Amino acid sequence: MIARQVFFEGNVQGVGFRWSVKQIAKGFDVTGWVRNLPDGRVELQVGGAESEVREFIEAIGQSELRAHIRNQNESALAQAPAARGFEIRHQ
Repeated sequence: MIARQVFFEGNVQGVGFRWSVKQIAKGFDVTGWVRNLPDGRVELQVGGAESEVREFIEAIGQSELRAHIRNQNESALAQAPAARGFEIRHQ
C-alpha cells in the first residue's frame, strides 16, 4: 500500500477537474480526495495498492484533463488519506 499527494497547476479550476478526477477514480481501487486550493492549484491525495495508485495518476494525465494541466508535482505521504472511497472536498 502506498499514498501519494499530487498538486496540479494550470487551468485546473472551474473546468470540472475535480468531478472528472472522481469519475476516473471509479475505475480504480483507491481511496482519497481531491480539492481546489486558494492559490489556483488542485490537490489530490490518494492511497491504495501501488499499481492502482500509479495507474490512477497516469489515467488522469492521459485523460482530457491533460489539456488543463501545466505542471504536476507528486510526493509520497506517510499514510493513506482518511476518506471513505474517493471524494471531492470543499474546504
